[in-house]
Amino acid sequence: MAPPSPQLTILSARLAVGEGALEQARAELDDAIEALSMQPDLRKCRADMRSRLDDPEGAARDAAEAVILNPADPQAKAILGGTMLNLGRAADAAACLAEALAAHPREPVWRETLAIALQALGEADTALAVLTDGIALLPGNVVLRNAAILLCLRHRDFTEAHRLAEQARQQGIADACTFGMKGHALSSLGRHEEAAAAYQEAYKLGPNDPYVRHLVVASGALPDANRAPESYIRAVFDGYANQFEAHLISLGYSIPGAIRKALLAHPKVAAGLPVGPVLDLGCGTGLAVVAINDLPLGPFTGVDLARRMLDHARAKQIYDELREADVMADLAAQTQYWPLILAADMLCYFGALDEFLPLVQARLTPGGWFVFSVEELLPDRNGTVPGNGRWALQRLGRYAHAADYVHEAAIAAGFRVLRTDRLVARQENGVPVPGIVVTLETIRHDD
Repeated sequence: MAPPSPQLTILSARLAVGEGALEQARAELDDAIEALSMQPDLRKCRADMRSRLDDPEGAARDAAEAVILNPADPQAKAILGGTMLNLGRAADAAACLAEALAAHPREPVWRETLAIALQALGEADTALAVLTDGIALLPGNVVLRNAAILLCLRHRDFTEAHRLAEQARQQGIADACTFGMKGHALSSLGRHEEAAAAYQEAYKLGPNDPYVRHLVVASGALPDANRAPESYIRAVFDGYANQFEAHLISLGYSIPGAIRKALLAHPKVAAGLPVGPVLDLGCGTGLAVVAINDLPLGPFTGVDLARRMLDHARAKQIYDELREADVMADLAAQTQYWPLILAADMLCYFGALDEFLPLVQARLTPGGWFVFSVEELLPDRNGTVPGNGRWALQRLGRYAHAADYVHEAAIAAGFRVLRTDRLVARQENGVPVPGIVVTLETIRHDD
């Protein structure tokens, strides 16, 4: 009954969003902006809509127009900052968000987004200061506290992460995520019994959270599981993507080089003949393919669960195709056959391999190779083999596998074991992590 107005259009669009009708909401906003092009609130609303519809460029244009129409509007600047961050323009994002936050310092979402932008610029200390200033202003906000703890974990400042988590616990501003991160910090500091207690507190607060459950299982407080949940892997690696390569290199990460060494023994590669296409399972940022990109291999297809890891792989321009998917589901859905499949440091998130290896074998050409790494399960000092003797979930949430079990599972899946190379995969808190790189070949029908 009321005449058309920006406020009614925005209200109608928000109702449509609540019903899941995103395209209808955008159409209403398009019509309104065509009729009322000088209304910044309509532009802000459509910027949000375009972000929801995975149109970051369109969202940025609308947000920029809203700022032009009303340069004094801090919300418009914050929205523009968020869109700039989605486009990978962290410096522009930080500038916009800093201006918005200066006008309204008690906006926790703006503060958290500014911290993310600063981290992307390599300014971790400034990002932490932004978050801790927010905690001082808003002491009851658990999101800011968790963001500060997570930042410390990502930069491996486990002492500060534990301090912040314990402070949150003492002040009664803690949730399952807080306790889970406290456990991770304690485990990384070697304080495993305290970590297990923190994980159990996290589980009490979030019993249905698969991320929390996996950490509790790793602490030994719950029965073991066959593999890490998808949500756990996504959460870990989407948050880890920007520091992933630098961190691994600093730990003496040797898996890509060991895979290269194994592939140099491939008869065709040794003869200078091409081998491909190549499937890289759990490709991450593409470190393994970087190590072998000069060999006569390719084109490469990568599969990974973590979108931000795939963004880094895509930037290297060494993959012909990248897919965001669970590797088990991807293998089961494929019809293509591959002469070479790789999995660098991916099976540490699997326990049992009895379902996974047959899926790989089914997608290889006769005589095709599967080259992969696992962390090696070795006996404790008293001679006891942890876990079930075949594989064990370790305290930091990664699985280790006994070499004999890997060989037995491979043979049962229809492979021949060509070689097993033992190595130190990396250092963890100054301790060598034993690993093996295994080269398997599918058995030909004429063998």
